[in-house]
Amino acid sequence: MIKHFLRNASALAIPLVIGMLLGHWWTEAARSSVSAAPVGDRSAPADAPKADSLQRFGAVIGLKPDKAEEYIRLHAKTWPQVLAAVKDCNIRNYSIYLGQLDDGHLYLFGYYEYTGKDFQADMKKMAADANTQRWWKLTDPCQIPQKNRKAGEQWMTMREVFHTD
Repeated sequence: MIKHFLRNASALAIPLVIGMLLGHWWTEAARSSVSAAPVGDRSAPADAPKADSLQRFGAVIGLKPDKAEEYIRLHAKTWPQVLAAVKDCNIRNYSIYLGQLDDGHLYLFGYYEYTGKDFQADMKKMAADANTQRWWKLTDPCQIPQKNRKAGEQWMTMREVFHTD
């Protein structure tokens, strides 16, 4: 199944408008306060958006080859409660892409837009959501955090260097 996805780039580019699908890179600090055994520190990026602005985020994380089919299957049927939490926390236009780079490893690239006024508060709200916490317990074991990510990140956030509408 994975080889099929990797051969068919268009299948990989299907946006998965989901939230907290990955055990996201921005919420572990808040999550730690509501979870007895956090997976790792994932505090919000230092460049979190200012009030009343749209902020775009991109991030990358590895995907364990033996967990790739499970990860794809989970996201093909994302729980409605998780999607609702994403929307309620002012996340929109969320997409996750899967690809295999020249090093032979599988990677996930995530993109979303934040439209709220208080990023930290919204991420804490999402981290406190019981359904989101249960989702993370399924998706986190599929991921391989990058060694060069910033302190406090699960996903390695990326700096935007170009954008056009």
